[in-house]
Amino acid sequence: MNHIRKQIWTGNMTRTAVIHGHSCFSIRRLVTDSALHLSSPVSWYDIQLKEQIQKRGQHLKKDKAVNILQDPGIPVLQKLTRDNLLDMLATSVVYQENPLIGINKPPGLPITGEDNLCLTSLLPELQQRLNLSKELHIVKASNRDYSGLVLLSTCHQTTKYIEDAFIHARRKKEAIANYCTVIVGVPEPAEGEISVALKKQNIGEHNLVVPVFHPTPGNFQRKEVKKAVTRYKVLDNTESCALVQLQPLTSFESQLQVHLTVKLCAVLGDHVHSVRLGKVLGVPFCLPVESAIPQTQVLDESLLRKLHFDQKQMWKMPLHLHLHKLVIPPFERKKSATMITAAPPAYFLRTLELLGLTMNEFAEENMTKKKQGTVFSSSSSQYSGLEKDYFSVPFILQ
Repeated sequence: MNHIRKQIWTGNMTRTAVIHGHSCFSIRRLVTDSALHLSSPVSWYDIQLKEQIQKRGQHLKKDKAVNILQDPGIPVLQKLTRDNLLDMLATSVVYQENPLIGINKPPGLPITGEDNLCLTSLLPELQQRLNLSKELHIVKASNRDYSGLVLLSTCHQTTKYIEDAFIHARRKKEAIANYCTVIVGVPEPAEGEISVALKKQNIGEHNLVVPVFHPTPGNFQRKEVKKAVTRYKVLDNTESCALVQLQPLTSFESQLQVHLTVKLCAVLGDHVHSVRLGKVLGVPFCLPVESAIPQTQVLDESLLRKLHFDQKQMWKMPLHLHLHKLVIPPFERKKSATMITAAPPAYFLRTLELLGLTMNEFAEENMTKKKQGTVFSSSSSQYSGLEKDYFSVPFILQ
């Protein structure tokens, strides 16, 4: 490879540019950049490198043949500092009416735990970022691996009212939480209710949730199993996948993922429960849960092509399950229900695009918000400004 060596003079300073085989930098541009940044600790090469990374990012966005790992990237919380994570949460507010606050949580953020970056440990500092005088606490939150709404409050009395309203709504079989998910397979019929009991069971080294199809009254009395009910509705579908709305009427760990396997479907990115489904001559069936040890989800070649994935990359596929709507029943002086929504993450929307699925609700909602100038936006652009730290985007300099 030819090397062209140029001497660039800026006052009493001399800089050398080595260009490998092709004219990626002009001499005039280098002189200008050098003159501007002589007093800066950032070298001219760092500046040029940053510009090439930005150009590469623009190129990826124009190229439709890239997967979600490249554009828009997958959330990687480990790359965020505590301050950056707090900044991201503070700019993810989608609802605020004293004493309630709704935020759009990224996937992978645990709610509780010993981790210093769990949501409960961040609440005191988040309170300061939001300039609140009272302590924040959690009213309702999505699972660690889910993205979506978290409802916070600064008033324990209001929280008690809301929790009682949630319990009353569940007794009346009224849905308070609406999830959207991308699934592999299409449930039949397109709308219905899944009522299958659940329990925890040791499978290998894992303690997992499994369905119980024929529980006895004694199972319930001894609390060995628990009733579980999920409503579902197909919002859009192709031959091999679907966008589905889920409304849990009960609360049990991994209820949504397990109930979908009962319908011979699996959430995209579910590397725990999807292994319970097999196929014979293209027809899906349920495998015995005792032999279904969690492993990376396996997709058909046709679906991998649509997603621009290969099977070796599938371990990076995130769980496509998002808490996008909360309905808070009337409480205290409220005479009507309060509805809070949050749009799915950018990678979720990109997956819909690649699979040819449509989520009209948020397309219309975001257009309306732009026209009205809504203060608490729930659009997926909430991570703007943090992409470099927050998203795993492998730029390749060419």
